[in-house]
Amino acid sequence: MDNFKAVYKILTQLEKDMDREYADVDKFGPGALCVSEQRWMRYLEMMGDCGYIKGVVIKRDITGTRNIDCRNIQITLKGLEYLQENSIMRKIYKAAVGISDLIP
Repeated sequence: MDNFKAVYKILTQLEKDMDREYADVDKFGPGALCVSEQRWMRYLEMMGDCGYIKGVVIKRDITGTRNIDCRNIQITLKGLEYLQENSIMRKIYKAAVGISDLIP
C-alpha cells in the first residue's frame, strides 16, 4: 500500500472514531492496511511527530524492540485539516481527469 494512502486511511478511521470513547485500532492496524507492524508503528510515530495524532506511546525495551501503546490514540485538529485538504485535492484531481477524458 502506498504510504500516503495508509496515512490517509488511519486518519480517516480516527476521524470516524471521534464519536467513540476509544478508537478501533483493528480497523487501521497493520493487518487492515496490509503492512508490517514495523511500518505501521513508523506511520504512527511520524504522524505523532507531525502533530496529526496524539495519545500514542512508543517505547523501546532493553533489547531495542519497539512497543506501542495506542489505547488513547486520537486525531488532532491538524490531522483533520490534513484530511480536509486531501479531500479537496482528490476532488479537484478527479474533476480534472474527467475533463481531460472529455477533450479529444
